[in-house]
Amino acid sequence: MAEEKLLTVREVASLLGVSEKEVVDLAESGAIPAYKVGGVYLRFKREQVKNLRKYSRAPAAKVVAKQKASFKDRVSDFFYFNDFYILAGMLIILLLLIIFQGN
Repeated sequence: MAEEKLLTVREVASLLGVSEKEVVDLAESGAIPAYKVGGVYLRFKREQVKNLRKYSRAPAAKVVAKQKASFKDRVSDFFYFNDFYILAGMLIILLLLIIFQGN
């Protein structure tokens, strides 16, 4: 009895029409049944991938709907991710004012 050849991440990505990273994310979330070979390499059974493709209308990675962020959320995220640069800029301006006022 011949063993079934397992698919790699790259082969599954081309079958489903998604990126390799999306395939890994889907496997980690359990959306695609995956097997680890040697504890490291992800492999997939061809039948399971074909069944997933057959029963899903859209690609599996496209299921998550995009949410529109509100203005308040975008401003909050801006300050959260850029607070160091804003504070550093304010400190530089303050130091320049102190230096030039001394003349």
